[in-house]
Amino acid sequence: MKKTFILIILLCHFIGFSQKTSPYETDFLVDGSIITGVLGVNALGLTIIKNKDSLSLEKFNNLNKNDVWAFDRWSAGYNNDKASKDSDLPLIASLAVPFLFTLDKNTRQHAGQLSVMYVESVGISLAMFTMTAGLVEKSRPRIYSGELSDEIRRSNDNQRSFFSGHVGAAAASTFFAAKVYADFYPNSKAKPYIWAGAAILPAVVGYYRVKGGNHFTSDVIVGYVVGAASGILVPHLHKRKEKNLKIAPEIGFGYQGIGVNYTF
Repeated sequence: MKKTFILIILLCHFIGFSQKTSPYETDFLVDGSIITGVLGVNALGLTIIKNKDSLSLEKFNNLNKNDVWAFDRWSAGYNNDKASKDSDLPLIASLAVPFLFTLDKNTRQHAGQLSVMYVESVGISLAMFTMTAGLVEKSRPRIYSGELSDEIRRSNDNQRSFFSGHVGAAAASTFFAAKVYADFYPNSKAKPYIWAGAAILPAVVGYYRVKGGNHFTSDVIVGYVVGAASGILVPHLHKRKEKNLKIAPEIGFGYQGIGVNYTF
């Protein structure tokens, strides 16, 4: 029995010193509520998108490329199916980036916690996309293309250009990964390259979404900002707070006691 007790103590000691403490803290009730709410908003947004009206015949007949904001006008009429499909490759790569944390022993030990935050980051970005795409009426660049039939150009799927959900999801994923890496390894010399990679992948997705005629440049920029903000802010808001009150044993000349230190 004594040997077993000693073994348990040694095992606990080993585990305590082999694990890197997570810079984050999660709460079952709070995070569970957030994820449930995000799923609900996404479901509502998708329902709104599904029931969105097609472009009216009157508006369709009055379409004029010159009415498009000058910043976006250059891509009005773009339509490229191959580019649209190609955008899925960097999107999938972006969404897969956070799974690389399973290869690192320090982050792998907190996979459950990181998974919760990852779902929140991407989920919040997608929730904002589904609601915006469902409620905002903005036609895709491809409806200005004469290559498509009038029926396709007027379809409700082509009336949700604002904003890019592909770019938003990609940015949320890559910037989440970069932020988590920076928090786990604040002194790493690789951080500039990690952040650069996080910035490039969603931009590539955006390039193909514009080239494919799915979105205007402004739609891509908004999606990028929303996704990046979600990917950075979720881990940031989960950062472990430094405790102001510290209690520790103290030994001095001729006395022993408990030291209490409170930082204002």
